[in-house]
Parts: sequence; C-alpha cells; structure tokens
Amino acid sequence: MFGLSPQELFIVFLIILLLFGGRKIPEIARGLGKGMREFRKGLDDVKDQINRPGDEEAEEKKSEPGKGESK
Repeated sequence: MFGLSPQELFIVFLIILLLFGGRKIPEIARGLGKGMREFRKGLDDVKDQINRPGDEEAEEKKSEPGKGESK
C-alpha cells in the first residue's frame, strides 16, 4: 500500500491522532466518506449521460412537430 511499511503507517496514524485528537478523527472520516459517496454518484450520472447520447436527439425530434415529416 503506497510502499509504506507497517511501522511508517503506525507513525503516520500516531501523528494524525496527536494533531486532530480522538474525537475529531471519526468526524473527519465521516466527512470523507460522504464526499467520496457524492463524487461516485456524480461520476455515475456522467457515465449514464455518456452511455445514452442518442436519447436526447430522439426526444428533440418528437417534441418539435413538423420536423422530419414530409407532406
């Protein structure tokens, strides 16, 4: 994992614990989780829009009467 040994990870965790305190760490983790969830949701929405590009064109033709029809 990122080329860090278990001792280095322990030291990093200890420094974070000293900087933020035991009460703030769960709040920070919760906020990061919510942010990641919103980011993934946004990515899924963009992927959905990219995967169905023809739907918008078909809707435009249906909503505009007279276009595409020959008389």
